[in-house]
Amino acid sequence: EFGKVHRYEPSGAVHGMMRVRSFTQDDAHIFCTEDQITQECIELTNLILSIYKDFGFSNIKINYADRPKKRVGDDKIWDKSEKALLEAVKKTGVEYEINEGEGAFYGPKIEFVLKDAINREWQCGTVQVDFNLPERLNANFINEKGEKQRPVLIHRALFGSLERFLGILIEHYNGKFPFWLAPTQVTICTITEKFNDFGKSLFEKLNNIGISVEFDSRNEKINYKIREHSHKKVPIILIIGEKEKKDNCVTVRELSLEQQKILKVDKFLEYVKKKI
Repeated sequence: EFGKVHRYEPSGAVHGMMRVRSFTQDDAHIFCTEDQITQECIELTNLILSIYKDFGFSNIKINYADRPKKRVGDDKIWDKSEKALLEAVKKTGVEYEINEGEGAFYGPKIEFVLKDAINREWQCGTVQVDFNLPERLNANFINEKGEKQRPVLIHRALFGSLERFLGILIEHYNGKFPFWLAPTQVTICTITEKFNDFGKSLFEKLNNIGISVEFDSRNEKINYKIREHSHKKVPIILIIGEKEKKDNCVTVRELSLEQQKILKVDKFLEYVKKKI
């Protein structure tokens, strides 16, 4: 469930996209048996780590937070929750720190921490085990013996605050996103307006294969266009002129490479497909 969360943060604590008063959270609630807690938590932990690594994060910190002083539920329930969650953390093989007394009032939790451009730590994803809420809701299911049984609830957020995650992501790449993640992946720049038809046909071909492409057909000098789109950190800029139209090719200028190259249109389409 993606939903808005509102939190009245003090004005001095509000900070850009990282700490806001209204944010979007990817929240999910998993009902399972006590025997399934450890495996579910291992799978969730591995899923979160896998997602962060796909986004290019390697320095991921895990905090394990146990029971706070103010809490609901008896100590036997907390003992079960903490044992299951800590076992899951250990089985992932990832280094972790213990934050004593920092758990939620209803159960222990794992926190996934990412660092921003100046090495500040920000909590993102969480996994929390909750024996208490199912009891308060009087939630039950019928087990394999045909008897009523109380489930365990696992709260999980893969990203936590989407706004915070995006803020960290922008800083992590300094705006220079990898091709698959860039908002605009390719920009087509024509040297003069007479090449706009060729540029438009190329735009349609790229759009048809799922590339996020923009077409700059403005009557501006080509160097001005290139400088502007390079400043926006567009991964690939295509230059279209007389030679390109005549030979059915494109001049490719990649943000990550110093030398530009010339490719036939079909070859270029194959090239960008592989980069997605």
